[in-house]
Amino acid sequence: MAMFDKILIANRGEIALRVQRACRELGIKTVAVHSEADREAKYVKLADESVCIGPAASSQSYLSVPAVISAAEVTDAQAIHPGYGFLSENADFAERVEQSGFVFIGPRPETIRLMGDKVSAKDAMKKAGVPCVPGSEGALPDDPKEIIRIAKQVGYPVIIKAAGGGGGRGMRVVHTEAALINAVAMTKAEAQAAFNNPVVYMEKYLEKPRHIEIQVLADQFKNAIYLGERDCSMQRRHQKVLEEAPAPLLNPRLRDKIGERCAEACRRINYRGVGTFEFLFENNEFYFIEMNTRLQVEHTVTEMITGIDLVQQQIKVAAGEKLTMRQKDVVLRGHAIECRINAEDPYTFVPSPGKLSTFHMPGGPGVRIDTHAYAGYTVPPHYDSMIGKLITHGDTRGQAIARMQIALSEMVVEGIKTNIPLHRDLMADAAFHIGGTSIHYLEQKLGIYGR
Repeated sequence: MAMFDKILIANRGEIALRVQRACRELGIKTVAVHSEADREAKYVKLADESVCIGPAASSQSYLSVPAVISAAEVTDAQAIHPGYGFLSENADFAERVEQSGFVFIGPRPETIRLMGDKVSAKDAMKKAGVPCVPGSEGALPDDPKEIIRIAKQVGYPVIIKAAGGGGGRGMRVVHTEAALINAVAMTKAEAQAAFNNPVVYMEKYLEKPRHIEIQVLADQFKNAIYLGERDCSMQRRHQKVLEEAPAPLLNPRLRDKIGERCAEACRRINYRGVGTFEFLFENNEFYFIEMNTRLQVEHTVTEMITGIDLVQQQIKVAAGEKLTMRQKDVVLRGHAIECRINAEDPYTFVPSPGKLSTFHMPGGPGVRIDTHAYAGYTVPPHYDSMIGKLITHGDTRGQAIARMQIALSEMVVEGIKTNIPLHRDLMADAAFHIGGTSIHYLEQKLGIYGR
């Protein structure tokens, strides 16, 4: 299969521009789709062609499968890149794209389905030897005695989770046997009300885990490699705030052991494209939580330490090319940090859309900016609040932090509120400097501040 001549980018914001740049470097023409609210966006102006696919509401534009596919048809695009968010992990969309005669730049629809269901994903990982959080085998039974037996086997504290849950909802932590049966009943009732699905399951509750993820890359010929790991533990309400690679204070032997298992899992499930295995990490043990079958927001830090363009690799693999690198070719160099720059209050996290009166980006050695914003740009209120990503790279973690501190001090965004002050706080934080903070650290820190 020959390389594509034209790719439609079914997304917006900084990722639309990022994909566009990768295409331009490969000599591929791009089609930008946009809502009425994004008509003046930078990536729309820079694309070879653009198509308005609907009004501001994402349900009527970026999430409209017929509108996206029609845009591909009228522009004679050959492939569709979904970016992240929106339709990127929608198996039905991937299927419609392929049925309509286009190439979906991502995994096969059946792979997205397999890894999108938490129970089937865990089952596939166990078969591949990827460690999972201890817990119930599938849904919890109705028999209270059996529930108590499972909890004893798993060991307290446990967490009861809704099978159809997500976004931090439908979960309850239980510390004692006395509270168990009531907690299961309450979570079931909540799950039925929120997700129309009363099924719940049980897992061991990890008290101070880190969030560490492994980046993988695979082709359709069952060649698969892992590209190191990222630490994404600095988060609030399950939303990542900053990420870094490699993970501080992690034994490289542990990385290689878990990385090879992830690559083997890719071969077993016939994975194609880039993907990320997400783990909770506690007491030197990895526990699989889920797989993201798409590009991640934080792919940038992996690119900085490996020198590999993940978006171009996605495109090449989707075009039927074989991976040209083997595991031994992957060399991790230095350290990288990414701060997500959001249009929001730095401590209440309330979104702050509006016009950017000043937008001055930093520069210097080891500094990368991924943003679609500019002075005079109006941040629309309809979408995610991220307006850009600031990434620094250094020979050491200390140098990457120092470069980030300088970059944040040079960055000027006026007209709206941003979370830059929070990032400046974090770069001066003693526990962050040591490294290895848990996923609860930021929320506890913000609680201490009373904000």
